[in-house]
Formats: sequence, C-alpha cells, structure tokens
Amino acid sequence: MGLPNVSAKTFSLSAIVVGYLLIDDLTYNEQNALGNWLMLVAQVLCTNAFYKQVQAERNSNNGGNDYQTDYVKMLHKMIMAMQKEINNLKNGL
Repeated sequence: MGLPNVSAKTFSLSAIVVGYLLIDDLTYNEQNALGNWLMLVAQVLCTNAFYKQVQAERNSNNGGNDYQTDYVKMLHKMIMAMQKEINNLKNGL
C-alpha cells in the first residue's frame, strides 16, 4: 500500500478532516478507544521505520563500527561544548 502523492499539508489536513468527521459518529468512549488504537498503530509504524533506518545505517557503515565511533566522537564533542559553557558561566560570575 502506497501513500498518496500529495503535499505534506494536504496529507495532514486529510487527517484533521477524518478526525472531525468521526467526532459526531462516536461516543466519547469510542473516540478514546479508536484514538488510542490509532496511536498504537502509529507507534508500531514509527518504531519499525526507525529500526529499519538503524539497520540500514549500520550495514552501510562497515557493520556498525564506524557508526559507533562517530557516535562516541559526537558525544565527546557535546560534552566538551557543555564543559566550555559551564566554564564560561563560572568565569562570568
């Protein structure tokens, strides 16, 4: 099943329209149950897509070793930047 070839705004608007159309036909409990069910479906799709992206990235990075090395380097840079900001705050006080 493919997604329709429409703009992101149109795709989002279609979800809003469907949601508003369902409001009048369902009780509050039915709306809650259907909403929770749709959120669960969305979470399954997001989780699966994320995991497939991670697998593809690991496979394209020589089995993940480069990915892990890059991740550690990025974390180190973030730590150093935070330490620099902390030092700047200490020196400014």
